[in-house]
Amino acid sequence: MIIDFHTHTFPDQLSEKIVNHLAHTGCIPPHTDGSVIGLFSSMKEADIDYSVNLPVMTKPGQVEKVNSSLIMQKEYLLDMKIITFGGMHPDYVNYKEELLRLKQAGIPGIKLHPAYQNVDLDDIRMMRIIDEASSQGLITLVHAGIDIGIYDHNYSSVAHILKLLKEVAPEKLVLAHMGNWGCWNEVESDLAGAPVYFDTAFSYGPVTPLPDAPRAPYISYNLHPKDFVRLVRKHGTDKILFGTDSPWEDQKDYVKRISHMAFTKKELEQILSENAKNLFTI
Repeated sequence: MIIDFHTHTFPDQLSEKIVNHLAHTGCIPPHTDGSVIGLFSSMKEADIDYSVNLPVMTKPGQVEKVNSSLIMQKEYLLDMKIITFGGMHPDYVNYKEELLRLKQAGIPGIKLHPAYQNVDLDDIRMMRIIDEASSQGLITLVHAGIDIGIYDHNYSSVAHILKLLKEVAPEKLVLAHMGNWGCWNEVESDLAGAPVYFDTAFSYGPVTPLPDAPRAPYISYNLHPKDFVRLVRKHGTDKILFGTDSPWEDQKDYVKRISHMAFTKKELEQILSENAKNLFTI
């Protein structure tokens, strides 16, 4: 079994426009059109059994509307083998009630994106949401590290994460992009082994920029396979979740890349599905 713990879809009528905008902001080509059907087709080609959809709320006014839509689509998405998370924004006032609504609707977790939300991860607004989500047994997945489209500030640095872990100590916290994208030395020295999950999304292998990209300073930021394997083992193979960041990585190619790394069969099974199953308690 393969579970992709980090994917994104967008409303059908807007998906192509949103994906094209994000592609030019980050200077990378998409591998699907960002639609649910696009992801489902990619999953079939890659032999991926389930994908986790992660919505990003860029405005507090989106929270209830988008979450309500995802709650309504939950069964339809499950038919497509897509497990959807909800979203939260640090400026959304009624976060406790909204987290409870998601839990009662059977939504297993939320996504936070400090860079898109322009709030540091160790800000009280972020920490109280993560604390409440943890109290309610929800998974919280956080974008961690530099964002390829936002270079001015690392809103979820290793220092921010360490403060969060010290003051909140959340359960079921997932740090996307192997703990802190582009900040690999800090992850390995200060964060590896911490009581959190890392997902593998957009973290290993070559990055191919758009042909007309005006800049591509991130081209060498991804981990070399040997460095990736070392970091995975230092953190613990029982705390790594396979994720691609589709549509920003090709799911089939991403599965192939990790399958050819120097992992044992047991380690690969943990990463590709067993850890996610344990986190979902299934």
